[in-house]
Amino acid sequence: MFDWIADPNIWASLLTLTFLEIVLGIDNIIFLSIITERVAENRRILAQRLGLGLALFGRVALLAGLVWLTRLTAPLFEVFSLEVSWRDIILMAGGLFLLAKATSEIHHSVEGAEAQAGGGKAASFAVAIVQILAIDLVFSLDSVITAVGMTDNLPIMVAAVVIAIGVMMFAATPISNFIRHHPTTKMLALAFLLLIGVALVADALHFHVPRGYLYFAIAFSLLVELLNLAAFRRRKKAAEGKAAAD
Repeated sequence: MFDWIADPNIWASLLTLTFLEIVLGIDNIIFLSIITERVAENRRILAQRLGLGLALFGRVALLAGLVWLTRLTAPLFEVFSLEVSWRDIILMAGGLFLLAKATSEIHHSVEGAEAQAGGGKAASFAVAIVQILAIDLVFSLDSVITAVGMTDNLPIMVAAVVIAIGVMMFAATPISNFIRHHPTTKMLALAFLLLIGVALVADALHFHVPRGYLYFAIAFSLLVELLNLAAFRRRKKAAEGKAAAD
């Protein structure tokens, strides 16, 4: 019964899948941080964890419905010689939603609506949960299909998803707090959502953009922003020290 414990192939598959699920969940964490920002502060963490918890059941359900999942890629109809499947429709809808959401948030930030409205209108708790679940379905399609392509062992796939969601639950709050306390990183996060939205639309049109390019762009931009924040803190500390000396 416990022969799997000594099987290196099972452990290798679990570690690889878990790593991929965590990496593919980066965009989900960014969206989660943005969408829960306007939820009442005393319910923000609950919204994040409840949304991710429900999303976990959604991902496990996708894995359990492997036959249904494979049918998502079957062509439904053609448009200008382009075969359209349910997967394409879901990716297109998710990509357009991300583009609209990110553009709306950028407009809100740049126009100063938050300051004028005294902190902005609080978002509905239920609406935030629904949006988290909807976009997680879009984000999870690729990761679940990747899992199916790497192994046919359902328990391993489920374990990898559970571990990845657990890591996301742990990381969501500190990332959300960091974005909220640093306005420039929020704008950067919104730019990432625009980038991911364009990639989803491109995938729906059968123009695949390797995710490695996106993650490299995100990592490089984040590194530059962290260096800018570090330089800003040093300048601020030096200015405070000079003012104290005077």
